[in-house]
Amino acid sequence: MLLDIPERARRAKESFKGAGVAELIPIEVLFGNPERVAPQVSPDGRRLAFIAPRDDVLNVWVGEVGEDAYRPVTKDTDRGIRFCRWAFDNRHILYIQDSGGDENWHLHRVDVASGEVVDLTPFDGVQTQFVALNKDFPDELLIALNKDDRRLHDAYHLDLRTGALDLVAKNPGTVLSWIADRRLRVRAAHAAAEDGGFDLLVRNGSDSGWEKLLSWTPEEALNSGPLGFTKDGGSIYLRDSRASNASRLVKVDVAGAQLEVVAEDPIYDVTFPLFHPDTYEVQAVAFAGERLEWTVLDDSVRDDFDRIEKLHHGDHLVVGRDAADRAWVVQFVAPDAPTAYYILDRRRGDSSFLFHERPRLNAYELAPTKPFSVTARDGLVLHGYITFPPGGNDERLPTVLYVHGGPWGRDLWWFDSVVQWLANRGYLVVQVNFRGSTGYGKEFVNAGDREWAGKMHDDLIDTVRWAVDAGHADAERVAIMGGSYGGYAALVGATFTPDVFCCAIDVCGPSNLVTLVKTTPPYWKNAMPTFYRRVGHPERDEEFLWSRSPLARVDAIKIPLLIAQGANDPRVKRAESEQIVNAMRARGIACEYIVFDDEGHGFAKPENSMEFVAAAERFLSKHLGSRGR
Repeated sequence: MLLDIPERARRAKESFKGAGVAELIPIEVLFGNPERVAPQVSPDGRRLAFIAPRDDVLNVWVGEVGEDAYRPVTKDTDRGIRFCRWAFDNRHILYIQDSGGDENWHLHRVDVASGEVVDLTPFDGVQTQFVALNKDFPDELLIALNKDDRRLHDAYHLDLRTGALDLVAKNPGTVLSWIADRRLRVRAAHAAAEDGGFDLLVRNGSDSGWEKLLSWTPEEALNSGPLGFTKDGGSIYLRDSRASNASRLVKVDVAGAQLEVVAEDPIYDVTFPLFHPDTYEVQAVAFAGERLEWTVLDDSVRDDFDRIEKLHHGDHLVVGRDAADRAWVVQFVAPDAPTAYYILDRRRGDSSFLFHERPRLNAYELAPTKPFSVTARDGLVLHGYITFPPGGNDERLPTVLYVHGGPWGRDLWWFDSVVQWLANRGYLVVQVNFRGSTGYGKEFVNAGDREWAGKMHDDLIDTVRWAVDAGHADAERVAIMGGSYGGYAALVGATFTPDVFCCAIDVCGPSNLVTLVKTTPPYWKNAMPTFYRRVGHPERDEEFLWSRSPLARVDAIKIPLLIAQGANDPRVKRAESEQIVNAMRARGIACEYIVFDDEGHGFAKPENSMEFVAAAERFLSKHLGSRGR
């Protein structure tokens, strides 16, 4: 039987007395602006761009490679810039920005020399998506806009010099994304089928009609899809699970549909393919098991990968290359170290350290993260990560089950500020890739179909029981926390299994699956058949969806809840949080509710992130026990 809340808190606080614990990491070190992030080498290899604070707001900075004299070239004063990349003209940097988290991204061009910023897509309520850039066409790029119909993204050619837009592919009503060849022609499309599967459409040129090259069934859809054309345009690379459980990297001939397997793993889906910028051949691929494991396919980069692996203990990604393919920007990620970047000079065979995203973290002890596996009640093997608080104690700890979003995503052995914050405060952090998570093959992801608040939640409960049975977690002091789907899981924990958890934290989580499915953004239209199949249809399955909704079980809540929401969230509308908050208050059930008026799906502004984390820290300290700030 669970202890009452005051007794849990007393026991939790007692458990920290006299414990050998690490120095407390300030919230601003973990959740404030990074010092520098997202480095990009210019196409000519001479300059480096990155994102860093200017007057406490993230902006783009530029300087010469090898020097430390960088200057800001943008002057955003609101949400900050979080993605940028060089145009191949060496003159401009491109970045996207939305308003208040509404995800209607505008594409901006900044002239590095003059600092002039131009909004290239100044259309209200319209979302921009990148399609392609090509070094052989340095003044051009392809983008997709839902300008004519908010439900559909058409493909446009954009002249960087003049800003002129020309329609090059009209969406026939089913296309989710466009794929261009090396001549910057839109020649393939990833299209939705009515049953929740996907079709690959191809054409010879802009004046040709679309033809179906192949189809993926609904069972194959979530770990399959197009990647890009070969140099001659005669074949296309795919992630493909039609003849296997795990997706393989394959090359399909556009004319005859002949298939060649390029790389595969019997368990894990292929991910992060690295393409040669000139030959368009695949040079390496990664498979994400417990760690990211690379398979080198091109001997010309084998020495480069050997050098990279000696630089840092973390998993690595090549995140930038110059046009001559001499300079590589390499990112290293590890759960117990700040994200680091190096630049590799392939001709000289040497490398230089660029920076850490959060160098102040080097002054603190970070908690190591270990992989684990657990067998669910129906025999399915689940994989996840467990992070113990620094200090050596690994028995009967207050625990946070931290549930990833998506749900069609997964946790990785990478740095996570939330995980380190929780561990630093003395909590055991448990993350599990429950059924429906991606990366483990189609059978595993399909096992989550129509299992929201069903077997997907059983996996979470089975993981908690494993942690308790192993002696790591205190059964009376387990919290559940997450964002998006993870927020939904937290609400499910409070309503479907309230005896398992002592408190719950929900960030932007849906409370009513009926209203969630009915209020998705209009440009999700072509993705909705997949959603209907895997979650439920709002009309045909209304009763079923309601039965899996936390709002339907508000009366079962008997644990404290903290709910946080972005007012402008286009994915999980504000009403999702307010429905359950209002229902709780009408019944006299206590609930702490925070709304950020200038945020969307998650919190972009550091001041909002820190406000939320501070509230969550007080909440956990009160109901789960912690070291405090």
